Amino acid sequence: MENLFNKDSDTQIIDIEDSIKSSYLDYSMSVIIGRALPDARDGLKPVHRRILYAMNDLGVGSRSAYKKSARIVGDVIGKYHPHGDTAVYDALVRMAQSFSMRYPSVDGQGNFGSIDGDGAAAMRYTEARMTILAEELLRDIDKDTVDFVPNYDDSMQEPDVLPSRVPNLLLNGSSGIAVGMATNIPPHSLNELVDGLLHLLDNKEASLEELMQFIKGPDFPTAGIIYGKKGIIDAYRTGRGRVKIRAKTHIEKRANKDIIVIDELPYQTNKARLIEQIAELVKEKQIEGIAEVRDESDREGIRVVIELKRDAMSEIVLNNLFKSTTMESTFGVIMLAIHNKEPKIFSLIELLNLFLTHRKTVIIRRTIYELQKARARAHILEGLKIALDNIDEVIALIKNSADNNAAREGLVAKFGLSELQANAILDMKLGRLTGLEREKIENELADLLKEIARLDEILKSEALLEDLIREELKEIRAKFDVPRITQIEDDYDDIDVEDLIPNENMVVTITHRGYIKRVPSKQYEKQKRGGKGKLAVTTYDDDFIESFFTANTHDTLMFVTDKGQLYWLKVYKIPEGSRTAKGKAVVNLINLQAEEKIMAIIPTTDFDESKSLCFFTKNGIVKRTNLSEYQNIRSVGVRAINLDENDELVTAIIVERDLIELSQASQDENLSEEASEENLENVGGKMLFAVTKKGMCIKFPLAKVREIGRVSRGVTAIKFKEKNDELVGAVVIENDEQEVLSVSAKGIGKRTNAGEYRLQSRGGKGVICMKLTDKTKELISVVIVDESMDLMALTSSGKMIRVDMHSIRKAGRNTSGVIVVNVENDEVVSIAKCPKQSEEEDIEEDVNLSLE
Repeated sequence: MENLFNKDSDTQIIDIEDSIKSSYLDYSMSVIIGRALPDARDGLKPVHRRILYAMNDLGVGSRSAYKKSARIVGDVIGKYHPHGDTAVYDALVRMAQSFSMRYPSVDGQGNFGSIDGDGAAAMRYTEARMTILAEELLRDIDKDTVDFVPNYDDSMQEPDVLPSRVPNLLLNGSSGIAVGMATNIPPHSLNELVDGLLHLLDNKEASLEELMQFIKGPDFPTAGIIYGKKGIIDAYRTGRGRVKIRAKTHIEKRANKDIIVIDELPYQTNKARLIEQIAELVKEKQIEGIAEVRDESDREGIRVVIELKRDAMSEIVLNNLFKSTTMESTFGVIMLAIHNKEPKIFSLIELLNLFLTHRKTVIIRRTIYELQKARARAHILEGLKIALDNIDEVIALIKNSADNNAAREGLVAKFGLSELQANAILDMKLGRLTGLEREKIENELADLLKEIARLDEILKSEALLEDLIREELKEIRAKFDVPRITQIEDDYDDIDVEDLIPNENMVVTITHRGYIKRVPSKQYEKQKRGGKGKLAVTTYDDDFIESFFTANTHDTLMFVTDKGQLYWLKVYKIPEGSRTAKGKAVVNLINLQAEEKIMAIIPTTDFDESKSLCFFTKNGIVKRTNLSEYQNIRSVGVRAINLDENDELVTAIIVERDLIELSQASQDENLSEEASEENLENVGGKMLFAVTKKGMCIKFPLAKVREIGRVSRGVTAIKFKEKNDELVGAVVIENDEQEVLSVSAKGIGKRTNAGEYRLQSRGGKGVICMKLTDKTKELISVVIVDESMDLMALTSSGKMIRVDMHSIRKAGRNTSGVIVVNVENDEVVSIAKCPKQSEEEDIEEDVNLSLE
């Protein structure tokens, strides 16, 4: 101790924190790489690989006699695994349990535990040998197919990985907890994995969706039912997911009461513990209706009987059991494995490609090994053939040689042989000089030359290499043809319903009495300008269509009522009907209050903060609120706008902020919204365009209507010149190059360039939009012209007509226009834009009309 801190002694001063950190990291990596996590290529942890390799060394194959487990464990810990015998034996036991492994790699004899949680007998009592599957994991290991590394004391060699002809990581799965990370990979069906690998070989760029046509999902050894595919898809795409598994049950009727029978359990569920759990819940009266629980399981399979009381409903009791017990469990998938000595989370496609790459490497190394062996044997046979061709001279030379060395040197010198060939000739028996033996040698040499040529071709051709992998996979599939035992069912609570519904364009109509329906827009064929239309809906005598619009099935509808409330509804939740169907009462779809009436319906695809919702009322009020304020809607709705007395909502439009508005937001803080018209030209950006019943209109900058809160009233958009005038429609204008389409009650309409309407201040009296006469009647509404869309017009009698916007003539601001819809004694009540019909749809509808 006196010399411990001597300056001349070989000591170093280190920080204890650094020392502990370094030691812990070393320990962590040792646990991660050397104990807890499987290799991504053969799917085995080191202990499992060592058990199988030791059994292979002992010759304990699937056809050999069983050997004591203690002997196998002893070899493993003595030669390869420097840990306790309990850890090795526990791993051996699990490899033999059919309820733990989908395809066991150890064939056990004796008590190897049970699904009730009973432990295995001591290793001195049990015996084991490899299964056929384990032999496939080790196949060709003696052909230099894998690297070998020194064992823990450098006295022997052990394989770094097994050749593994089966995708064992996905086949049997794996679970383990390392330091700071864990893996939990579910088992799968071998048939499905092979089919998926074959498809991936043929289609290198195959998508996950394509592969999931073959690999449906996990296949657990205890079977059960997987509910929901979302967790499977997440796990296969990202390496992480949650899979919900339920016990498989059936109901039996007996003596006026139901009996629930459990046939299969979720993976890793302890049956005895489950029965205790159910009994405890019944005792504590957390689950009602159960009279008795008993276990009738035998070697034929699981049968847990739950007898119910006479007044109990089996469906209710079963749902309570799923919620409260391990009859329903969640398997948290973490596809973590070791690759290149590093832990990584893999997707399904990555693991499949990794296995195929591993098999290619194994086959290439095996082919090289077999080629070297074949060439070495051919070399010997060529020497023997030379000797047989010159047998007399060879015999004379050997006879006259003083010893073996002299004979060898003589053969090498005289016949140009190698030492190996010369040794083979000297070792050749006289019996091989017969004609039959000579023929055998020649035939063997010819076969070897063919084999060498075949092996050479394999090494030169990627296609031949893949063909070999295909043949081996098909051979494995035929040898282990076991059907899937775990069912997979859709869980509609987990599934995004929109994924199951095609995104189609629909015409949505709502009547005055509140009946709503949706009809595919393709059912209304396009007609020439001035056409008479087609009946859109059958209404009651005292009912009429109040509004309609087009939207996609995946869109969200926002309903704004006369009381200023806003409600949500997905378009696909509206019942689809025929053109003449009455529809369904909207009060059955959304939670409207008594005497509350829907005034506007706004479709939207999202609730992005860059968008806002502009409301226009009958009295000329405009209000703008950020759309994100309406994304969290309660069942009772939210307040959308405060309306004045005798005011009604006319329309609501979703507008998106533009860059000009965003850049001016900070500059215009002190600028009055009632800006002078001289400054309006400098504002730029999008514009709002509102029209009135009496044919007036106003165009003002969107930037002059600031975003305000949900429950605000709004500001004045237009002041009316005439009495009894009211706002009837509004649109957003992107630029003055756009055209505005105006339509009157008598079907008169026109297209006018937006630049012809003077830009004004918000709150002005406006300018003339359409020249109204007795022929036109009052203005109905306006839309922005889009020649890629059609115009849909609705009449008061319920007729709907589709018109090509391109066929409508352009006209000046202060004009009436042309006939767009031939209404005769009817009147247009509403207009909207809808997608154009394709020519194929037109042809199809013409055929249908001719058949009618």
